[in-house]
Amino acid sequence: MPLVAAAVCPHPPLIVPELAGAAAPELDDLRAATDAAIARLLAAGPEAVLLVGGGPETVRFDAADSGSLRGFGLDRPVRLWKTSCSGAERLPLSLTIGAWLLNRSGTTLPRLARSVAHDAAPAECAAFGASLISDDDPPVALLVLGDGSACRGVKAPGYDDPRAEAYDEGVAAALAGADADALLGLEPGLSAELRAAGRAPWQVLAGAARAAGGDWRGDVSYQDAPYGVSYLVANWERA
Repeated sequence: MPLVAAAVCPHPPLIVPELAGAAAPELDDLRAATDAAIARLLAAGPEAVLLVGGGPETVRFDAADSGSLRGFGLDRPVRLWKTSCSGAERLPLSLTIGAWLLNRSGTTLPRLARSVAHDAAPAECAAFGASLISDDDPPVALLVLGDGSACRGVKAPGYDDPRAEAYDEGVAAALAGADADALLGLEPGLSAELRAAGRAPWQVLAGAARAAGGDWRGDVSYQDAPYGVSYLVANWERA
């Protein structure tokens, strides 16, 4: 699939207002940023959207599959694309939130989804990303789901880690500069210690962009760490 553009979004369950309840306004800026990033992604003219997010293992999902937020208190399936009796609730959280974001946009474009194992090595991620790109397929846009470190402060899920801020700043710089080498240089061990769920998906993006060739430009439109977790929203477009 020729790659025409990519967007990077986080996947916190609380981005869904029904889950956030009275705290929903706290993430209004993040919702607005993700909405804008996806609109920009769709404006690049893809014929399909491919979602990539982290999961327990590397899996290819069917268009009829769905995810569930039942474990977070919302008893409602989140469809990937078309409703079908052949589908199943099998999307991991990252792709479930990605599907929710795309459904929120109102797009009717076909969509596919792949999870990459959280512990996949950088070379595996790059090869996986490269495998998604083929000149013989219709133009595609990547929606890459991933959170940064979860160690930004004493109330963070991973408590406070003094390495977390520098790690997140490095990721932000790599996304802003469309720097595939920098993303592929993210160290799996440190990323796991900082609970950075986006490391493997970001490296898939790097592999896909490399395989697609040409020059890319990046733009980070949101960077913050509410609740002690780093969230980044970015777009990559052809230069």
